[in-house]
Amino acid sequence: MSGCEKEDPWGHIPLCSMSRAIVGEGGKTGSWRIQKPILDQGKCVLMRGKAHCHLCWLYCPEGVMSRQTPPVIDYDYCKGCGICAQECVGKAIRMVHEHED
Repeated sequence: MSGCEKEDPWGHIPLCSMSRAIVGEGGKTGSWRIQKPILDQGKCVLMRGKAHCHLCWLYCPEGVMSRQTPPVIDYDYCKGCGICAQECVGKAIRMVHEHED
């Protein structure tokens, strides 16, 4: 049983849904992206030997952040939404205009 099928104390089964981002589900988006995320490995919590973070991987709606150390961004499918930069606790990800580095 997953958490969605467990009854509450009154015998009700709560409604819930779970989804996962699948890389490339919407097609390649890198060609129309305006901004892109750049990872500064020196600021990445994972690279500084801290506890596992991977918040960028967890919150990326397109599933383009790898769950490795350091994370790798698949720019072919990144739409440039900036959620990874917003969620990064170490401020290691910044958004830049597409043709900057």
